[in-house]
Amino acid sequence: MDSFDFKVRLNEGLAIPAHPLALNAQRRLDERHQRALTRYYIAAGVGGIAVGVHTTQFAIRDPRVGLFEPILALAKEEMDRAARPLVRIAGICGMTPQATAEAALLKSLGYHAGLLSLSALVTATDDELINHCVAVAEIVPIIGFYLQPSVGGRSLPYSFWRRFVEIKNVVAIKVAPFNRYQTLDVVRAVMNAGRNDIALYTGNDDNIVADLVTPFRFEGNERRISGGLLGHWSVWTQRAVELHQRCQDETLNAKTLRLGVEVTDCNAAFFDAANHFSGCIAGLHEVLRRQGLLKGIWCLDEKEQLSSGQLSEIDRVYAAYPHLNDDEFVSEHLDDWLRA
Repeated sequence: MDSFDFKVRLNEGLAIPAHPLALNAQRRLDERHQRALTRYYIAAGVGGIAVGVHTTQFAIRDPRVGLFEPILALAKEEMDRAARPLVRIAGICGMTPQATAEAALLKSLGYHAGLLSLSALVTATDDELINHCVAVAEIVPIIGFYLQPSVGGRSLPYSFWRRFVEIKNVVAIKVAPFNRYQTLDVVRAVMNAGRNDIALYTGNDDNIVADLVTPFRFEGNERRISGGLLGHWSVWTQRAVELHQRCQDETLNAKTLRLGVEVTDCNAAFFDAANHFSGCIAGLHEVLRRQGLLKGIWCLDEKEQLSSGQLSEIDRVYAAYPHLNDDEFVSEHLDDWLRA
């Protein structure tokens, strides 16, 4: 892993799924299926894996749950076994003492970078936010995260991002405000700072394909969003890897735009957009359950379940877009992934 330049790989562009949490009916860790999920992502051809993020459920950090370090360690073990190096990303949350402690942990486990959530600093000023980011970046390379407010994020203006990209140890930004204006704020800040070394990743699950094929041009300079770090790519992952490659190879055309609409329609069902994303994690679990990668859709919080009508929506997109699922690939390899 020492000769592996993860920064170069991030800038080249990767498909990175946000790793879910496998639980049993008692809402305790199902290690067998947790490992199977990681093996699935590796076999599907992803360039990296993000663990301990929103899709993994933030409650793994609760002392009563105590799964943050075990989940990172399990993913590390499986990535260590992989035949090729992967970019290893772990989520970092909380106020500065918690965030720096998490940064130190993931560094000790050999993770390359931390995806830094600012959700806990809801009332912090820009100065306080920047100081927080600097403190974490002194421990481990960081990936900025513009998380949409509807799932716990906060609005972050261009002025914040312009200062953020001056932090030396920033290696990427996941742009996920689900808002075109705010997406442009981030891209423009990176370009205006001349930080060609900061990779741009889409987290805009409602606009994945368009983000990946759009050339952004400001003041004569042009950049592309090179990859995706997405909860949506935690399901049907083999097809997601193919989609990412296609977006890197193709220019914008009507067929690509149509494919983007299909992906967004699936995301609306999986993420429960009709109910303000309340069933987003359970929706992803349901897709993985159907494939046998999870035993059930259990979440740590018993209240996190499928919303009314969400199951029929998942049925609808499954029937409408059979070319987007990777059921055959999973069926062929599932027994191997489930072996101890």
